[in-house]
Amino acid sequence: MPNFPKGSRKALSTVTSSAPLPVLVAALIAGSGLLGCSERTLAPADAQATSGGSASTPATAAVPLVSSLVGPAADGPAESTTTAPAPAPAEDTVAPAAAINGGPRGLATGAKGPAVAELEARLVALRFNPGKVDGAYDSQMSMAVMAFQKQQGMARTGRADPETLAKVVAAPLGAPMVATTEPSRVEIDLKRQIAQFWKDGKLLRVLAVSTGNGARYCVPKEKGGGCDTAITPGGSYRADRKIKGLRVSALGSLYDPVYFFGGIAIHGSPSIPPTPASHGCVRVPMWESAWVHNTVAIGDAVYVVGGKIAPVPFGEAAPTETPDEVTVPTTLTPA
Repeated sequence: MPNFPKGSRKALSTVTSSAPLPVLVAALIAGSGLLGCSERTLAPADAQATSGGSASTPATAAVPLVSSLVGPAADGPAESTTTAPAPAPAEDTVAPAAAINGGPRGLATGAKGPAVAELEARLVALRFNPGKVDGAYDSQMSMAVMAFQKQQGMARTGRADPETLAKVVAAPLGAPMVATTEPSRVEIDLKRQIAQFWKDGKLLRVLAVSTGNGARYCVPKEKGGGCDTAITPGGSYRADRKIKGLRVSALGSLYDPVYFFGGIAIHGSPSIPPTPASHGCVRVPMWESAWVHNTVAIGDAVYVVGGKIAPVPFGEAAPTETPDEVTVPTTLTPA
């Protein structure tokens, strides 16, 4: 008999005098420390061999441990110990919305009212950031509309004309640009001039960006000198360094930069035109820079599509995030 704790043998004798065989066996298992693992299974032979078990054990399907030892009850078959599979996560989708009546000319900066609020709410649902849903068409709203127009391949005006309003109520969420297993990543489309930010497999936000304009530029001698071409290179990268606040470089000011290829970073800028305009960095609106900095972790994949080199998906786990490098106090206001 197993070595039961003091005082338990009398209780066991009471059980054995009246309990059926399955209950008796279960009690014996409990005394030896086996009960409590009712979902534990015996691994197939190949798994046992891998973990140090005997490779000669017959290869059979996994069997619940307790039910295989206790057997069927006297009055019927044993209850199944199989745990129901967890439900699949809900698909991240957005249903079409009701039409937005913006009048014959649509909506533009300066407009106010319920139609603007409806457009703001719809953009939020599609993962754009028009700012506060307050029914006021301001500059942040205009940038969000332009980001949507870029994503959809429309004219990049920032004005919600009737065509844009019709498109926005019917559009689905942005689709992944890269078939990757990386659940947290940034996807940058050089042709559409947008960036899509993903976290844990969900689309978080879509931003209008401005990337390298392809022009030749030179740095003054007093700032290091040298000439280069303003290109944002296509390919697969990882965020490898972040700086909180303002970073002043030889080519200008970068706000909350997240570097992914040498000196090329995603950073805030006061100028996000409809077309490429940077020296190679990926500009995002100023009010988005802190969010980008806080959202993109060191090691997150950064895929740049639309360049000469197509991105190749990563598959390995990202490294642990390292602390920020702060070179300029965040309270400093640039000139």
